[in-house]
Amino acid sequence: MLTTIYTKLESYFNEMVLHRRHLHQNPELSFKETETAAYISSFYKSLQIPFRKNVGGNGIVATIEGNLEGPTIALRADFDALPIEEENDVPYRSRNKGVMHACGHDGHTAALMVLAKVLWEERHSFPGTIVLLHQHAEEYAPGGAKSMIEDGCLNGVDAVFGTHLWASEPTGKIQYRTGPIMAAADRFEITIQGSGGHGAQPHKTRDSILIGTQVVNTLQQIVSRRINPLEPAVVSVGSFIADNAFNVIADKATIIGTVRTFSEDVRTQIEKEIENVVKGLSVIHDSSYDYVFDRGYPAVVNEALSTELFVNVVKENLPGILLEEAEMQMGGEDFAYYLQHVPGTFFFTGAKPKGVELPFPHHHPRFDFDEDAMLVAAKCLVTIALSYKHNQEKVTLHV
Repeated sequence: MLTTIYTKLESYFNEMVLHRRHLHQNPELSFKETETAAYISSFYKSLQIPFRKNVGGNGIVATIEGNLEGPTIALRADFDALPIEEENDVPYRSRNKGVMHACGHDGHTAALMVLAKVLWEERHSFPGTIVLLHQHAEEYAPGGAKSMIEDGCLNGVDAVFGTHLWASEPTGKIQYRTGPIMAAADRFEITIQGSGGHGAQPHKTRDSILIGTQVVNTLQQIVSRRINPLEPAVVSVGSFIADNAFNVIADKATIIGTVRTFSEDVRTQIEKEIENVVKGLSVIHDSSYDYVFDRGYPAVVNEALSTELFVNVVKENLPGILLEEAEMQMGGEDFAYYLQHVPGTFFFTGAKPKGVELPFPHHHPRFDFDEDAMLVAAKCLVTIALSYKHNQEKVTLHV
């Protein structure tokens, strides 16, 4: 059965590329993906595959029932783009000014669409039910996963699987990990309210820039001196905003940054430690402050048995794939929400562009990936979807 599906996927590869390039040329930002959703809906409608649209917003959920009894497995692909002006000189360059698929979501979607087509054609030969989750708004919190779950996209689902095309690794490599694989991604904003004045009379002011720079420096000591060194964590300041006149001491300074963690305890501790830093320095300098800590996506934590099964069935059915245990990544992903509700695993699919030694990173205006990786992703997803077992107690990892 899987051999037949692999062969069909290969025969439809050119269609997969066409879908990807159409999506790449017509990117839409998170929560604004109306035309993209319409394109995906039209695809399912043309094949007469049952689907539901406007799931939790712009999400689409298609369902393919096999001819035999078995589990219900969900496969997820995201389809939003980023606010980036594309700099690639390619025939499929973005037509939407200031918007670009710079993370591979166009490839995720194209791979899942064509996989759905093949599964629909082969629905009389496989067990169980496959649910195709086309998710909007992965890039921008609160994300689309949470609202889709609230709208019932996981109802009756036994397990969920997803992948991310990973341009830093060669095509043909799959990176997996049991337990935490991607970090919780949070945002903080601090406003220091001082008392501005003339640059020649600093003694008559409370310098918000001076206070703010001390805040930034002290924040860097949270991870190095307040957090257990065995617990991964990052505190990064990405923006410092204050008045820009050379002879004015700024009345107010705003500091914006991100926190990345895997442990909920560490996440909570850092949230409190940041305020302690700001509060202490504000007291010292007789100033006031506002502090907001916005919790973004939780950590992506892969369920052990599903991950072990995934590795075993890929090894057994796709011997040409190189399986490698991934390092934990500090990037965030709202796939985490699915895994809080049902077991499953999230893995990386190597997609390094051919002939490129140092590919441009994700979220770069010249990001691109090897389109052959879409076929690898589709094969791996269908392999685990059609090999999943309810009873996994005897699963053993051999890689």
